[in-house]
Amino acid sequence: MFADISEGLHQNGYLDSFRRTVNTLLIALDGTDFFASEKIACPQCTRQTMKNGKTLHRHTAVTPVIVAPGQPQVVPLPPEFVQPQDGQDKQDCELAAAKRWLDAWGARYAPWRATLLGDDLYCHHDFCQRAIEQGFHLLLVCKPDSHSALYDWLADFERTDQVRVVERKRWNGKRHITEHYRYMHHLPLRNSDDTLMLNWCELTETDENGKQLYRNAWVTTHAIDDETVIDIAASGRCRWKIENENNNVLKNHGYHFDHNFGHGQHHLANLMATRVLLAYLLHTTLDWVDAYYRAVRGLLPSRRTCLNIFAL
Repeated sequence: MFADISEGLHQNGYLDSFRRTVNTLLIALDGTDFFASEKIACPQCTRQTMKNGKTLHRHTAVTPVIVAPGQPQVVPLPPEFVQPQDGQDKQDCELAAAKRWLDAWGARYAPWRATLLGDDLYCHHDFCQRAIEQGFHLLLVCKPDSHSALYDWLADFERTDQVRVVERKRWNGKRHITEHYRYMHHLPLRNSDDTLMLNWCELTETDENGKQLYRNAWVTTHAIDDETVIDIAASGRCRWKIENENNNVLKNHGYHFDHNFGHGQHHLANLMATRVLLAYLLHTTLDWVDAYYRAVRGLLPSRRTCLNIFAL
């Protein structure tokens, strides 16, 4: 049902305003916990040994969403759960779940011209290779401490003054901000002969006193120049929307995503979480396509109040 709804939104043009970075849709990936207990457990739980020696039983989901800078809504896509896999002795993890999501849904969403956003965890050679083979573009956070080969190469280019620099000043309504962009093409993701060669960019923001307000860097499959680097950095930066407009709304604005609606013996916890995510997608869709729903939402002070009334 996730796929049918998102396909309808795509076919009817509701996602056109989400297109950024060379006319692609931005799909942000991130994992979030929705259940944790020392007492309640099922075979699908991830088990974590805490410092006090006790075992914490957790449920985690990778919750992909379509995002865009300046867009207040996000569009949830089908989740993938971190859970034990048949024939695997090693405990499942977020990155492995994300790879399964690529295998399950890549053929559907990559043809939409999609760019995957993710934090440094996803900036991993095997994941990037799989995503590119599926037809996705990439725009992933890339940190120096986990990508030493790339930053060693970058340091060499810095010494020969080959790293391109772009600077822009803007007024944010309160103070003057200086945006300092740097970018370089064809840097190695890891130290190996078969490494992917990706493009890199960095954004540093400072105020009029020189105080650093923000700094981050990304690797991408998109070509970068003096014009596109600003849009690419803005797109990479909007990955935080999966936290604010998705996870925060699900957990703190009436959906009770991390409430134990029923744990069951096998798959009930994941089933209930899927239903919550589906409800969020339906409400987002109704906000676009149904005037009566928008009218009701407009009369109520919060999403939580709206959900409580609909539940009566």
